[in-house]
This record gives sequence, structure tokens and C-alpha cells, in this order.
Amino acid sequence: MAKKKKNKSGLPAINYAAQNRKARHDYAIEEKFEAGIVLSGSEVKGLRSGKGNIQDSYAAEAGGEIFLLNSYIPAYDKAGGFNHEPKRQRKLLLHKKQMNKLIGALKTKGITLIPLSIYFNAKGIAKVELAIAKGKTNYDKRQSEKKRDWDREKSRIMRDK
Repeated sequence: MAKKKKNKSGLPAINYAAQNRKARHDYAIEEKFEAGIVLSGSEVKGLRSGKGNIQDSYAAEAGGEIFLLNSYIPAYDKAGGFNHEPKRQRKLLLHKKQMNKLIGALKTKGITLIPLSIYFNAKGIAKVELAIAKGKTNYDKRQSEKKRDWDREKSRIMRDK
């Protein structure tokens, strides 16, 4: 059996299947959670191909549980008749305390649950990184961009001296 890849810190490398990079630009992230996701076999194979998309997806509460909506996991070619629907809603696995916290946060005006990434952990289990987020206005987006540019410039100046 092949050895697991490790990063510089000695921890096992995380294998990202899908990332939502635009989320950090469009939303102010308040808190992050790690959740399991219920997948069928062909969905796991589709995610491992690295072509999943969670750009426009979000999480919502239904019947006391949290579901991931509008996420795209491509169909696996070799699954044949046992394939899955690419845009179906998927149940997220959370502890009861976490679920109650997220449901309470969703009832607050302007708060949404967005997935930041879907990845496979060191054990090979698919996980979703969820965030409680609040939408940014254009003014906030410009301010964060100015701050990021200034921090970059400041580090260049300090490095040169």
C-alpha cells in the first residue's frame, strides 16, 4: 500500500474535490464548521475526479436537518444505470448541538450557510467545510481589497529593508 502524502507540517495532505473561492470575496465569514456529507458510490467517484462545483450552492434547514442545495457533482461515466442526479440535495451530517446552532443562525436576517470546500480527509472520508456568513456590500468588498493590497505592499517594503 502506498504511503499517504504529507505536507510540510507533517500532517496528511487534504485532497480538495471542490472549492468556493468566490465565497470569501462575496461574504464575511463569521464561523466555520466541518460536516460529513451523505453520498452514493457514484458521487464519491465523481468527486474524486475533481470536477465538482459548489460555486452557487448553499445549505438550508428542512425538517430539523441541514441539506446542501444546488451543488454539482458530475456523473461517473462507468456507473451505468446506477448513476446519480448531479444537482440533487445532499444531507449534511452534524452533531445535534452544531445543527441547532446553525438552524438558529439561519433564522437571523442576512445570515446564510455556504460551503467553502468539499474535501477528502486523511481517512478518505468526504467532508464539507461550512461557514456562517453575512453578505458583503460593494463598499465592504472595496475596503477588504484595499486592506489586502496595503498588507501586500507593507510586506514588500519590510522585506526590502
